[in-house]
Amino acid sequence: MSDRMVRIVQILTDSFLPLLKAGIQFTVPLTILSFFFGVVIAFVVAIVKVLEIKPFEVIARFYVWIIRGTPLLVQLFIIFYGLPSIGITLDALTSAVIGFSLSVGAYGSEIIRGSIQSISSGQWEAAHALGMSKAQALRHIILPQAIRVAIPPLSNSFISLVKDTSLAATITVSEMFQVAQQITARTYEPLWLYTEAAVIYLIFCSGLTVLQSRMEARFGRHLAR
Repeated sequence: MSDRMVRIVQILTDSFLPLLKAGIQFTVPLTILSFFFGVVIAFVVAIVKVLEIKPFEVIARFYVWIIRGTPLLVQLFIIFYGLPSIGITLDALTSAVIGFSLSVGAYGSEIIRGSIQSISSGQWEAAHALGMSKAQALRHIILPQAIRVAIPPLSNSFISLVKDTSLAATITVSEMFQVAQQITARTYEPLWLYTEAAVIYLIFCSGLTVLQSRMEARFGRHLAR
């Protein structure tokens, strides 16, 4: 084995644990927190739009339009670098959570809204015949069914978010990709280190894909009953 290959193997061996540690300490918590808050936002926005609650419906539509129509990277820069110019200063991790949560909320709200609208109109009519209001029908009859429909696409969003967290490196969050950049700056081996980071992301996403398949199978059995 050449000296160069020995050096590369040593670099990869030494960098694996720091990359994995950064993934566990920052990437995973950032993903979970952002997805949790994002789903909460998504549910609120979707319900406001479905129930056509004025004037909040207008605000919800404007929010979704803005977030879906602008790059996530730009949104992160506005939150972290732009807001201090008007006196609002947030640390990097908080900025990242806010940015990712708003993104998940906008896209997730469309998933949930679509899932609600996929439920047969006969369900609404039956609930109305029983004397339920639209809000009661949504809560007791429509949402339990819509959640099962929404789980697969929301799971995909969660997996995508794991990869999107690499953008947090641009606003100085010490997540896995930024650690890879720091090690690369010292070792001058970008190909191997970025490939190693990609492999760790792949491991995380593969595990989540297995969990997603199990969840879909479980809810599929419930729907078949």
